Amino acid sequence: MITVASLAPYLGGALALGGLAVAASRRRELLIRWCAWAVGVPLVTGAFWWGSPGVAAVAIAVGVIAAMEFGGLMQLGRADRLVLAAAVAGVVLAAWLAPGQELRALAIGALAVAAVPLLSGDADHGLSRLCAGLLGLAWLGVLAALVPLGASALALFVAVSIADIAAYFAGQRLGGPRLSPLSPAKRWSGTLAGAVAGVGVLAVLSALTWPMAVAVAVGGPAGDLLESMIKRGAQAKDAGRWLPGSGGLLDRIDSLLIALAVLLVLR
Repeated sequence: MITVASLAPYLGGALALGGLAVAASRRRELLIRWCAWAVGVPLVTGAFWWGSPGVAAVAIAVGVIAAMEFGGLMQLGRADRLVLAAAVAGVVLAAWLAPGQELRALAIGALAVAAVPLLSGDADHGLSRLCAGLLGLAWLGVLAALVPLGASALALFVAVSIADIAAYFAGQRLGGPRLSPLSPAKRWSGTLAGAVAGVGVLAVLSALTWPMAVAVAVGGPAGDLLESMIKRGAQAKDAGRWLPGSGGLLDRIDSLLIALAVLLVLR
C-alpha cells in the first residue's frame, strides 16, 4: 500500500537531484521553476500527510485558483468565475464530507453554472458562457478524486510531472514528427520517452498498476493538449503570470487533470 511516508524520501531526493541539475545548467528560468517546486512540494506533501482534510484543502485551493485562471482564458465575467469556483469546491467537499454524493454535487454545480447566463438574460454570449462554464466544471471537478485516492494521487502527480519534463527534453533532442498541431513543439519521440519515464517512476514508487500506467502515458499528454487547445482559442501563452517559471497553476496541473479522469474511468 502506498503511503505519503513511503513517498516522502523519493520526493525529497528528486527535489535535491533536480536542484543539482538546475545549478549545473546555470539557466535562470530553470532555477526559478525549481524554487517554486522547492516551496510547493513540501507544502503539498504535508497536506497529504495530514489526510483527507489536508488533501481536500489542497484540492479546493487548486480548484478555485484554476477556475479563476480558466475563466480568464475564456473571458468569463466575475459572476461566472465565482460560481464556477464555488461549484468545483462543492464537488471536492462532497468527496470529503459525503462520499458517494459527488455526482449529485456535480449536477447541482452544473445547474448553478447554467443559472448565471440564464438569469442575466445574455442572448448574445449566454450559450458560450454556459458551454465554457460546464467545460470548466467537468475539467476541474475531477480534482475531487484527490481525496479518495490520497497517496496514490500524489504518486500519479509525481509520475505525470516527471513524464512531462522527460517529454520536453527528449522531444528537443530526438526531434521527429509533431504530436499535434495544437502544440507544435511537442514530438511523438518526446511523448513516448515521457511515457517510459513516467511508468518507470510509478515502478520505483511501488505504484505501478495498468490503470496508473495508462493514466500517465495517455491521460498526461491528452491533458496537456486540451489546455493547449483552450489557450490557442484564447490566444494566450499561459493561463496566468503569477507562478514563477510556470505561468499559471493551470499550466502545471493540466496533465494531472486528465490523468485523474482516465484513472477514475479505468478503476
